[in-house]
Amino acid sequence: MTTQKMSATSPSMSLTRDQKNWRWRVFASTWLCYAGMYFCRKPFYITKAALGTELGFSASTLGLIGAVYLIAYTIGQFLTAFLGEKVGQRILLLSGMAFSIGANLVFGFTNSTAVFVVFMAINGLSQATGWSGTVGTMANWFHRRERGTVMGFWATNFQVGGVLANAAAAYALGVYGFRYSFFFGSLVLFSVWIFFVFNQRDRPEDLGLDAIVEEEAGGLTSPPAQANQADKQKASSGWTRSMITNVLLIGLVYFFMKFIRYALWSWAPYFLAKNFHQDGGSAGYLSTLFDLCGIVGVIVTGYLSDKVFKSRRAKVSLIMILIMVASCLLMYTVGRYSVFMFSACLGLVGFSLYGPDALLSGAGAMDVGSRRHATLAAGIINGLGSLGSVVQELVIGKMYDKTGGALGPVFMLLLFASACSAIVLGVVNYRNKMGRSDV
Repeated sequence: MTTQKMSATSPSMSLTRDQKNWRWRVFASTWLCYAGMYFCRKPFYITKAALGTELGFSASTLGLIGAVYLIAYTIGQFLTAFLGEKVGQRILLLSGMAFSIGANLVFGFTNSTAVFVVFMAINGLSQATGWSGTVGTMANWFHRRERGTVMGFWATNFQVGGVLANAAAAYALGVYGFRYSFFFGSLVLFSVWIFFVFNQRDRPEDLGLDAIVEEEAGGLTSPPAQANQADKQKASSGWTRSMITNVLLIGLVYFFMKFIRYALWSWAPYFLAKNFHQDGGSAGYLSTLFDLCGIVGVIVTGYLSDKVFKSRRAKVSLIMILIMVASCLLMYTVGRYSVFMFSACLGLVGFSLYGPDALLSGAGAMDVGSRRHATLAAGIINGLGSLGSVVQELVIGKMYDKTGGALGPVFMLLLFASACSAIVLGVVNYRNKMGRSDV
């Protein structure tokens, strides 16, 4: 066993040149890793209408295929939450990217529903390694006091990745056909895989550098001024009851947010093609408004959480989610009547949803789990949230077929989910006020 420098770096101490250099490399490699994964996640959603036309898949069949992916993704979140602590984030992420690349190559060659189902399950398990693995890595390289701002910029990976993956898949679909949407996505992620090999390490200690650690405020346990000594000792060694309660509450908020996010990811291009009569390429491009506006929302929310709300993630998240409720109401009332209004509503929901989404599952998960358990906390929160993405895929496809393609019931469901997320996050803020959490 090689000798490592184990002394902690205080928040007030400046970082060494090597630490700074590797923080940039880790930031870039993990950002590219998660952004790149979208190139092997989004093609199915962009090509849904084409798969229906060319392979004869109904909306219900497409919903089933998508649900298989999301069920596997959800199961994978819980599995990788524990695996990440056992085998390390590096091995976990390299394996996940490799299997996802292989699955998308298969999608490009097959016409079979059964093959789509099997390899969608493989792709879901593979993609599940992404968030908890990258968040767990980042927790080892950045202090709590800077995580809101850092993660605000870092978490643009899934908006930028979504936008670029959408555009690439839409271009390949329009010019070469749906199979090349999958092929191109595999090529992009393979390029990221190579970069990742040379520029990611799980911890500074793996390079013989000092650990970047600091005194935590007990994760999501009581604030230091109110926490008793026993709770502090438990927080340093494991999970307290208060921490578990807050993880579950944040997971429930994330359930409703991912219900909405995946509903619009999965079905917005389909609705644009079927209900607003856009061609496949145009539908794909318009749907990127959701992710584009989300980029701005993530940066704004992350910055405000550190600079204005003093690392209180739940307060700023509640404000943004209330804006999301209003946006979903607007989508229900006017968004179903014109492509312009629907596209505008997509942008509004994206702006107000992505900030809380990234903050609670990223910096919030780091805070609850601290450096030691960030991978596990992120996996549990994202796993609970992923249940929402599964439910929407099963429900919306059947609802759309049953109502003859009506958008009103679908948008009402999104409005209900947004209201539920606001209520649960209100409970988290109340627990903050009572000193039972520190989100």
